[in-house]
Amino acid sequence: MNERLSSDAIAERLAALDHWTQSGDALQRTAGFASFVHAMAFVNRIATIAEEQQHHPDILVRYDKVTLTLSTHDAGGITEKDFALAAAIDAVAEQMAPGA
Repeated sequence: MNERLSSDAIAERLAALDHWTQSGDALQRTAGFASFVHAMAFVNRIATIAEEQQHHPDILVRYDKVTLTLSTHDAGGITEKDFALAAAIDAVAEQMAPGA
């Protein structure tokens, strides 16, 4: 799970994710929320999941938007760990999205 994925493997897995893009050696997604408080609640839920998975994203909060960047630093790029965390983040974002 810690082995860096090939470009083809990354492209194949990204095709199955609606909100993620590749940014260099990382996956990236921005999620929007109804308010700053909702964005921070999302961040707190992601922090719990990241701790459980022992895989921690870079997180940028801009009022009601949260940008997450995933990369497996010890592998030097994108691994299955990143895609596993991306799927968990998508599930939380869908639950917490405005209007959900």
